Amino acid sequence: MDAKETTTTPKALHAVVFPIPLQGHVIPAVHLAIKLASKGFTITFVNTQVIHHHITKSLPSTSQNNIDNNVVDIFAGAREAGMDIRYKTVSDGFPLSFDRMLNHERYLLEGHMGYLPVQMDKLVGHLVESADPPVSVLIADTFHYWQTTLAKKYDLISVSFWTEPALVFSLYYHLDLLKMNGHYGASHNNREDIIGYIPGIKAIEPNDMPSYIRELDVSTNMHRVINNAFESVKRADIILCNTVHELEFEPISAIQERQPMFAIGPLFPSSFTNSLVPTSFKPELDCTKWLNSKLPKSVLYISFGSFVPCGKEEIDEIAHGLVLSKVNFIWVLRPDATSYEEPYVLPNGFENEVKGRGLIVTWTNQIEVISHFAIGGFLTHCGWNSVLESVWHGVPMLCFPLMTDQLTNRKLLVDDWRIGVNLCDKKPLDKFEVAEKINNLMCGKSSDELRVKITKVKEIIKNSLAQDGSSEKNLCQFIRDVKTKISGRPRM
Repeated sequence: MDAKETTTTPKALHAVVFPIPLQGHVIPAVHLAIKLASKGFTITFVNTQVIHHHITKSLPSTSQNNIDNNVVDIFAGAREAGMDIRYKTVSDGFPLSFDRMLNHERYLLEGHMGYLPVQMDKLVGHLVESADPPVSVLIADTFHYWQTTLAKKYDLISVSFWTEPALVFSLYYHLDLLKMNGHYGASHNNREDIIGYIPGIKAIEPNDMPSYIRELDVSTNMHRVINNAFESVKRADIILCNTVHELEFEPISAIQERQPMFAIGPLFPSSFTNSLVPTSFKPELDCTKWLNSKLPKSVLYISFGSFVPCGKEEIDEIAHGLVLSKVNFIWVLRPDATSYEEPYVLPNGFENEVKGRGLIVTWTNQIEVISHFAIGGFLTHCGWNSVLESVWHGVPMLCFPLMTDQLTNRKLLVDDWRIGVNLCDKKPLDKFEVAEKINNLMCGKSSDELRVKITKVKEIIKNSLAQDGSSEKNLCQFIRDVKTKISGRPRM
């Protein structure tokens, strides 16, 4: 037989990518999918139906690209750019009108831990039987604790995708050590002694750990998800982390002694401004015209993320502090900023006091705003996506963490990298301290010092994303490892 006739072209690797249905998890998962597709992967990206609904409802009507059965395909732009990214949705068992935040414990039990894994099993099973090229990899958010079981069932490479810092991952990864030493679980009793026994972590104060580790009641459904996730992740073939190796080499190296982990971040849109794929859950107000009217570095951007509520008294003090500060600002103030049950109302007279120098919006395109020349600072909840975006655009941060990983992210920014400052050094939050911290960030001596330090961190990130940088090399090594694992498995 002629050699030409026996040669077959290797089929593309086909990965199913499934994020947690939260804004801060969907965004990096989309950028990971685009990055892998640009390197030859076929991707099937899966959203829950409610997340698909939120994204498509938020699109301008002129940008909606319809596919068969009149469903908006959010990856149409990526395919037009030459990438093979397919799109599926699954139900989480609840109607679109069900409030998953207000009923979070019920959603976790019946949806996240109950209905959703069954639906993903059906979808993955169907794709394994019918997809061309065949599915070979399952990439799921670490909090989808069933992923390793599902991957084993269908003989897929199990890839756990962690969207937060490696420091936070390592703390969760070592819950057994924290429990053994009385810093987590039943024996935890508000211990304040420094924790210095976690591999790859020099020392950390208990108050700087994720809020779920600090809680006394660890019997909640959220804690069940965390415990199950970090038992499951130890069976994953590979862990991908949205961070930079040089910034977190110690916790990454410690995990790598146990199993493969690759730092491939930060995962941004390729242009660092606009993504090929819409990811916003809410309609975005364009702030460009207003920003264009302001002087360079004269505007403070304020956003506390997409879903965690703040205390009403704290938001009131921030509002009063903004009045006293006299600075220009854009404030992303969600209606559910303080409660999922009733909308937040600003203090009487606030809008008149800040007229002309303050713009209040319910949602906006954060990257477009913080990349604008007028932005001089960012008052942030320290969500990881916000941190990475702010560093990339050289914007100093005023840190006001609310819960989960944000408390640990604050430690990285303020204590370790020194590119941010605390909004308050004492409790409770006070409007005079808020005004003072805002003014110091925007026009004080600390502003110049922060900019020098943030430029150095940005340079590390920029180098990691270069062709010979660590994040790019790690991504290529990940692809090689996946191919090796696939070739080494017996065919079913």
